[in-house]
Amino acid sequence: MNALVISGGGSKGAYAGGFAEYLMAGCGREYNLFLGTSTGSLLAPLLAAGKLEGAKKVFTTVNQNSIFKACPFLIKKNGPGDFSTSINHFSICRMFLTGKKTFGDSSNLRKLISENFLEEDFNRIRESGKKVFVTVSNLTTEKVEYKSTEDCEYEDFCDWMWASANVLPFMSLMVKDGCEYGDGGFGVVIPIQKAINEKADWIDVIALRPAEKSVKTPRSRNVFQVLTKTFDFMLNSISIDDLMIGQLEAKHRKVDIHFYYTPRILSNHTFVFDPEQMSKWWAEGLKKGENSAPKMHCVKYHERT
Repeated sequence: MNALVISGGGSKGAYAGGFAEYLMAGCGREYNLFLGTSTGSLLAPLLAAGKLEGAKKVFTTVNQNSIFKACPFLIKKNGPGDFSTSINHFSICRMFLTGKKTFGDSSNLRKLISENFLEEDFNRIRESGKKVFVTVSNLTTEKVEYKSTEDCEYEDFCDWMWASANVLPFMSLMVKDGCEYGDGGFGVVIPIQKAINEKADWIDVIALRPAEKSVKTPRSRNVFQVLTKTFDFMLNSISIDDLMIGQLEAKHRKVDIHFYYTPRILSNHTFVFDPEQMSKWWAEGLKKGENSAPKMHCVKYHERT
């Protein structure tokens, strides 16, 4: 059984889309399982439904308004790929005055999901025998949960896709079945272990981070930057654990696993959704696939199948 695992990474999901295009269209990979966290949870269902072009359109055209009904920060574009961010005090105050529990409102993202991942796509996945898992964090029970196309109806699954991508407290808190849910990355950034538990014997992992991450960020200038740097630190530590555990478990269970990393730190602003930048990342992911090690793995994959 073959699995594609896509990590969290916000707007950097565009790079994962480009690399997935190489694996699936260029290399001819076929997967039974698709697993994702956060941005990976938004991309995986589209890929499983065979909507590669649809995924590309979404991940290269979205902007802040596509995601946020109320954006908690202000963005200034200084040049190509160069952004500075600050707190949107007016928007946050309005959220608090209306009794909201988070700094921002990402309900536009929920609409975007329904517009691009249709019920017919959901049914197509079910009929094909494929399974898609999205990772969510249950804040009420303090547990990570995996929601699949096999166990949910369409509207519920769209809710779980949305919850998986909601980085709290910047985005919406989803309340469902009496529990509060947020981004799956709070517990699992790269769901390799789940793929192994689902009996995958070939796993391709797209990790939206460099293989060796060494960075010294500039001093924080405001509260928002302190918060985002804290989250980056936490998510980096979780992803390292996911990769380490995944490698050890794959070795123990004799799973053929392949890791594909970004060539560098693509951005420190994963909340910035800039169509120009994301289009470049998609193209870069595709080119990276065409010019690197996966060619050897393509041969190995087709010999195996």
